[in-house]
Amino acid sequence: MFTAAADSYDRFMGRYSGPLAAKFCDFTGVQPAMRVLDVGCGPGALVTELERRLGADAVSAVDPAEQFVAAARERHPQVDVRVAPAESLPFEDAAFDAALAQLVVHFMRDPLTGIGEMARVTRDGGVVSACVWDHAGGGGPLSLFWTAVHELDPDAEGESSLAGSGQGQLAELFERAGLEDVEESSIAVTVEHAGFEEWWEPYTLGVGPAGAYLRGVDAQKRAAVRERCRNALPPGPPVITAKAWVARGTSCAAPHR
Repeated sequence: MFTAAADSYDRFMGRYSGPLAAKFCDFTGVQPAMRVLDVGCGPGALVTELERRLGADAVSAVDPAEQFVAAARERHPQVDVRVAPAESLPFEDAAFDAALAQLVVHFMRDPLTGIGEMARVTRDGGVVSACVWDHAGGGGPLSLFWTAVHELDPDAEGESSLAGSGQGQLAELFERAGLEDVEESSIAVTVEHAGFEEWWEPYTLGVGPAGAYLRGVDAQKRAAVRERCRNALPPGPPVITAKAWVARGTSCAAPHR
């Protein structure tokens, strides 16, 4: 899914995932002296926040995309960053106090297995937590783009059906994975863009489903989507408020596999 360069991902999603990381850590309850794993770290937005709060020695991270791991290692040379999918974490049982997945569950090949792996590597009584954009409810940062696409191409797949992107879905996955004391809520971030072109240009970089869609249509349709987006935004610098669903649960001694 993510073959784009790390810098392209930063320009596309990093502008939202950076500010999201702090609120996600607050919700999860990240505290000094915890040892934390970032699952699906990408180029390192959440790693940056975790390292700031805990120090590099207390943070580990994994991602299946080699270019993202290389970028995260370069940016955080003292953090243990490895190439691995969420469904097969290269750590022993109960190795961490908490395992976090920011904007990852909806792209896991098998979300239930991935969350189960997060529970496995978290100590008994530790915290497993995840957040995903509200794609299904229309509150995510890409919702305006997909609305424009569907006005022109109603059959386009979009991202609203991705795992966990609807209210209650993350909590359900957590409970099915055997986590206890599951709680779901929402958090939001607001990002102001310099202008329409600064907002639009990252969509053309081929990142994620939105970038793949634009790469797969002809120039005329790309231009039509662009103009619909421009017309949907109010005059002036675009200000995007994006909502994410967040869930956390407690790891128990024998989570579901």
